Amino acid sequence: MTALKASTASKVTKVSRRAAIAVAALAAGATLALSGCSAGQLSQTASQVPAINGNSATVGPVALRDVRILGTTTANYSNAKGGKAVLGFSAVNQGSDQPDQLVSVTTDLGQVTVTPNNPQLAPGVTLLSAGPNGGDQAAAGSTATPTATPTATATGAHPVLVEISGLTKDVQPGLTYGVTFNFQHAGSVQVQVPVDEEPVAAK
Repeated sequence: MTALKASTASKVTKVSRRAAIAVAALAAGATLALSGCSAGQLSQTASQVPAINGNSATVGPVALRDVRILGTTTANYSNAKGGKAVLGFSAVNQGSDQPDQLVSVTTDLGQVTVTPNNPQLAPGVTLLSAGPNGGDQAAAGSTATPTATPTATATGAHPVLVEISGLTKDVQPGLTYGVTFNFQHAGSVQVQVPVDEEPVAAK
């Protein structure tokens, strides 16, 4: 009887060890699979690039998109203290019936001028501020003197030119600056606006 009990106990011990090894192997495999999956997600996220450069905001039915200060440097435009900067953005009236109007844009960076004055924003219409002569960097690195006439760069968009004159400080990439948009019906909204990197002039 004693020999039988010892033999049975030995078999039970071997089975228990095998079960423990199997459980440990499964746990290790699961850990590797999960860590590999996680690493792939982090890597994929890190390589994604934002679709737009600027910030966005919504006030009432008006959606502001890609709001930023352009990185232009010419004889007339500079983001240095005392200079004149250009504000780029698009604003679309997503309402179905009531037209609106961009009454003003304000910031403590300086005096803001909107051309044309008080632009209308009908339902479904987009205001586009893309810089002088149209296009974000049309004036950058150019020897031509930019005009204060905005040019549409998107089909169906109504062009405007928004300039900030007499800058109270240097406006630098990597920082954001408060800019408030005031609409007649939608109301006001402040946006923290980033700055484009200054483009490299073509050689």
